Amino acid sequence: MDDALPDDRLYPTGLKLTDRRVVVVGGGHVAQRRVPTLIAAGARVVVVSPTVTPALEGIIAAGEATWHERGFVESDLDDTWYVVAATDDVAVNAAVGDAAEARRVFCVRSDDAALATAWTPAVGHAAGVTVAVHGVRDPRRSVAVRDEILDALREGRISAEHHRERTTTPGVTLVGGGPGDPQLISLAGRRALMEADVVIADRLAPRELLGELPSDVELVDVAKLPRGRSALQEEINRMIVERALAGHRVVRFKGGDSFVFGRGYEEVIACREAGVPVTVIPGLSSPIAVPAIAGIPVTHRGVAHEFAIVSGHLPPGHPKSLTDWDALARLRGTLLLMMAVEHGPQIAAALLAGGRPAATPVAVVSDGTMEIQRTVLTTLGELTHDLDAQQVRPPAIIVVGEVVAVAHPERYPAPVGLGEDSAGG
Repeated sequence: MDDALPDDRLYPTGLKLTDRRVVVVGGGHVAQRRVPTLIAAGARVVVVSPTVTPALEGIIAAGEATWHERGFVESDLDDTWYVVAATDDVAVNAAVGDAAEARRVFCVRSDDAALATAWTPAVGHAAGVTVAVHGVRDPRRSVAVRDEILDALREGRISAEHHRERTTTPGVTLVGGGPGDPQLISLAGRRALMEADVVIADRLAPRELLGELPSDVELVDVAKLPRGRSALQEEINRMIVERALAGHRVVRFKGGDSFVFGRGYEEVIACREAGVPVTVIPGLSSPIAVPAIAGIPVTHRGVAHEFAIVSGHLPPGHPKSLTDWDALARLRGTLLLMMAVEHGPQIAAALLAGGRPAATPVAVVSDGTMEIQRTVLTTLGELTHDLDAQQVRPPAIIVVGEVVAVAHPERYPAPVGLGEDSAGG
């Protein structure tokens, strides 16, 4: 190979590696980064190295790759389609490159791109498009350019809608959008949105993502539908099934996770009864994610060994309530209350009556993950007063327990029981 060839003489292409042998020589951190993507591409990955990292060892133990626990020999490249030389020994990488050249196998060199016959691009996915950028000898530049393109696709500054091809069959996908920040949706969730024909969205689904939808997508805002709660759900079920049976790919888009007080399984049942294919893409669940964003753990060693997620949409004592508030009051762990701002005073009273100390630390995190997020620190005994005095409005997560004191030691005494125990990890 001629080292003097300019970088723009590179011929970009995509490799179909499904069920083809790919060899990775080396078992360090470079190999650790390359092996999972090769496996995801469907390659039969063979790792050649005397040692491997613990992460690679786990992949190998799971049967996702084969490991030859020794040094490289030329015959390792027999019947090989692609090779990555990823050792920290220049001589070994050179030997791999020579053996690959003799067999007309393209070779990536982790130590010296100028001596390689192939380069690994910076890859990303957005709006149903795969972006691969080659900087050849400047990987940081490749990553920066890739990220600029991906951001432009996600923000709608570059549109792929006119080139969008139908890659999925009619059916329904339930997508959990996470707690609100559009960056916290999963890659699978974002892709499903961009491939949809119809999106049926809740009020708490991340709004910014709806602005990225191709212009030909039908958007149904269920917050604007009339009737009461039960009738509304029946109407949503009807719309989902009707549009799917008409041959459309429907995404039911919710905030948080569809199966945590999201009534998602009612929609699954409706689809199954109508013979409509349905899949689920989970989202970050708000009662866990929002406290984490606010710097509050839901468990902590020596402080809380359990947590309970509780709906507060019905007050204690309501005839339709399924919650045993006396049992919750006896728990020593963390209570995570959703939809509980309106009935916060009754809930606090029930927990106090059940024996939870009035000094129990409480944090109320409203508008979690959004720019206007705020946290009100209080105690169980002061919760009723502070909800009113601080004018707390939903959506909010109420965190009850000593984990709040762990996060805010300046506000509360040291939590009871703080210390070493066996519940680590």
